[in-house]
Amino acid sequence: MKQIPVLLCVATMAVGVGGAMTVSAAGAEQEKSSLIFGGTLPPGYRDWKLISVAHEEGSLNDLRAVLGNDVAIKAFRDGKLPFPDGAIIARLAWRYVPSEENNKAFGRPQSFVAGPPTNVQFMVKDSRKYASTGGWGFTQFTDGKPDGVVAQGCFSCHVPVKARDFIFTRYSP
Repeated sequence: MKQIPVLLCVATMAVGVGGAMTVSAAGAEQEKSSLIFGGTLPPGYRDWKLISVAHEEGSLNDLRAVLGNDVAIKAFRDGKLPFPDGAIIARLAWRYVPSEENNKAFGRPQSFVAGPPTNVQFMVKDSRKYASTGGWGFTQFTDGKPDGVVAQGCFSCHVPVKARDFIFTRYSP
């Protein structure tokens, strides 16, 4: 009789451990599948077309180039809102530094150039997959690796430009 409670405990523990492993595996799979571009930088993104450039002051203090894949560029040029699924926008950022060489040519300090890179960010339009964040998926890479940016955090900053499909940048032909 004492064997039945022991077997029952062992069986319960086995089911519990198996269930926990299944949940953990499902969580890991969900996390893996939520990595945009599989957690790697998309090949060829540096060859995408220029949308605009920006200088951010304050704590960011950087220079930015905003690039778009062909789908994004067409939407910008056509003034199409909302952006179609498949549009991808990249934001490359660098600290800006004075250019001693340029300043010598100008005869005074006035020139700044891209210095050390800070990060690369992407917005990917997929209205079904990213419905909870306005149809956009967000990811950020530092030193070529995804750095765990939470999509909801990125999205909250973009909410004020909802009327422009959550896009800050305006096309600069």
